[in-house]
Amino acid sequence: MNKTLLAIDIGSSNITAVIARNNLDYKINILGTGSSKSSGINKGVISNIEAASKSIKDAVLIAKKNTTEEFDSTIVSISGAYTKGIRSAGSVNVPNGLITENEINQVLQMALYNATIIPEYEVVHVIPISYKIDDSSDVENPLNMNGSRLEASVFVLTAKKTALTNIKSAMKIAGLTVNNFILDGYAAAISVLDEQQKKFGATVINIGSTTTEFVCYRGNSMIYNGFIPAGSNHITNDLSVMLHTPPIAAEKIKTEYGDLLKTSEELSNKKIRTPRIGDEKNSSEISLEYVQTIVHARVEEILSLVKKDLRKSGIHENSGAGIVLTGGMSKLNGIKELASLVFDNFPTKISNPVNIENGYLSFEDSKMATIVGILLYSLDPNRGFELDSNKNLIKKLKTNDNISKIDDDIALSSVKEKVVQKEQPKIRREQETSTLSKTNPDGATTLTRLPENSKKKGVGKIWNMITEWF
Repeated sequence: MNKTLLAIDIGSSNITAVIARNNLDYKINILGTGSSKSSGINKGVISNIEAASKSIKDAVLIAKKNTTEEFDSTIVSISGAYTKGIRSAGSVNVPNGLITENEINQVLQMALYNATIIPEYEVVHVIPISYKIDDSSDVENPLNMNGSRLEASVFVLTAKKTALTNIKSAMKIAGLTVNNFILDGYAAAISVLDEQQKKFGATVINIGSTTTEFVCYRGNSMIYNGFIPAGSNHITNDLSVMLHTPPIAAEKIKTEYGDLLKTSEELSNKKIRTPRIGDEKNSSEISLEYVQTIVHARVEEILSLVKKDLRKSGIHENSGAGIVLTGGMSKLNGIKELASLVFDNFPTKISNPVNIENGYLSFEDSKMATIVGILLYSLDPNRGFELDSNKNLIKKLKTNDNISKIDDDIALSSVKEKVVQKEQPKIRREQETSTLSKTNPDGATTLTRLPENSKKKGVGKIWNMITEWF
């Protein structure tokens, strides 16, 4: 029976809750959605447990209004603000020569055991980067392959225990229990990257309201993650300070007039009036060119900080498929072109997550990247092998397609069996005939000599017939 899931994305501006499960075709079925304004969360970290708990509870209650289903497990996103990623490797012997899920679990557990983890940190993800069987390197999926030794190189993501405990405490006050965690940036990457981008390598930059999270993918695995404590709200703050206008007015200016593509000639003669802080009855006249300069400076700074971090890590060159932008700030006109310039003309695109069809809302929005990724991570039947935050092996689900294939194989084998049974008497008759007669080279047929006991049986039968006549 399919389990019902509660997925929660704890963002700095909004908290989104979705109740979902797999239907009979193993497609994701959305049962309820809810959203509330974030409170008690600062730059991805809980700063007020009581306030954060209320925000989480509000979002979940809205989602529960749409369904009577009780959820069996809860998965929550975590910020990259308090995470560390490390590399490790492990190897195990394959006693039977055939690699099963048991050997894959063992090698990932061994790689985790070999990792040097700081005592104050807890494991969230163990993601295989590559496998090696005996002398064959770069094995994509070792399941059901043959070999005597299996090796794995992994990326281990850890998070501060205190930060995870604060999330658990906030959830407990809200009457909820956390069963699993997932990194925000990892979830966003799962939802926006296609198979080609994952294979050739890409960097996903998720720009939210107060944080920018980025992860690097290569060969269907996350190999690096980073965090910048800046986002679209910093543009609002900059406009508020520089234009001496209230934050509400600054947010409106950002959304309505924020544009990185318009030239100085287009903006030089255009002006807007904005209220002044402390004296809102009076207004000031501001040039749109000046507004663009403020917005451009902050966006360029965020992208440059990401680039600096990637270069420092040495990962930047592995992004063969380029840069992928998502998150609320990716909607800013001209950000794609600016990112391409900052990242030395690397291929750059803006991606929305996969749209999961439902009757509540559209997920095809860059703001929904994380929550869609959480659902895919938890409910997609074609997931890859990895260890979750409970150190349990995540594996592919046995779908109806697999079951029907097995049934087909059984049916085919039974048909073959019947054919064989039917053919056996015919073969025996042919064999008996062949033993009684043989053909000479000249084409004449000669009878084979009967054994002595057969001769006696034949004579006995004739004698009995004669006695019956007389």
